[in-house]
Amino acid sequence: MLIGELSRQTGVAHRLLRYYEEQGLLCPDRDTSGYRVYAPDTPYVVARIRGMLAAGLTTDAIREMLPCATGAGPGIEPCPEVLRTMAAHLERLDTDIEDLRRRRAALAEFREATEARQERVR
Repeated sequence: MLIGELSRQTGVAHRLLRYYEEQGLLCPDRDTSGYRVYAPDTPYVVARIRGMLAAGLTTDAIREMLPCATGAGPGIEPCPEVLRTMAAHLERLDTDIEDLRRRRAALAEFREATEARQERVR
């Protein structure tokens, strides 16, 4: 299938599909005219890429994990690199969440102090 058909089937813009190719996430063949020709299962690959991006994975991590993403169903074959990558990203998310909690608490404290000052002015 050509890029236009893939775009229609997946709802992903041509430009983004070309970006996925630049990042090594999609590897279309080329026909004699130089047009990209995608395999029939590429819509499933694009759906996986979109799902992984939505989960916060980087294109580098996705590139490592895609060889383990087989078939049309959800999930990925539990290759060792996949599990390591997922664990590392989960740890990063946990760290980010804790940082956001600390920042929220600091902002809430600052807001309360500001509101208290406002009450004293009245």
